[in-house]
Amino acid sequence: MPRKTLADTLAARETIYVNCAHPMCCKSTKLDIQALIDRLGRDHGSMHDDLVGLFVCSTCKAAGGDRRQVFFTCIPDYEGQQRARNRDWKPTFERRG
Repeated sequence: MPRKTLADTLAARETIYVNCAHPMCCKSTKLDIQALIDRLGRDHGSMHDDLVGLFVCSTCKAAGGDRRQVFFTCIPDYEGQQRARNRDWKPTFERRG
């Protein structure tokens, strides 16, 4: 199965958030995909298993809490998808019936 890379994520204009899994924290931070590419390279994977080892919740760490897993939320570019879908749409003013 082809692996999704950071370059693929950037090209698709997707937004990724990293979230703390501690139920009392739940801190969420938007990732800068371009900064990750600059640091890790364009071909680095952008799936959970590729990124999970890179992040820890700074709030929980500063409070001396236990190290919980983080998880990711990926939000597609809904505006771009809608724009592409409606690009060729033209209204018709014909009456039905």
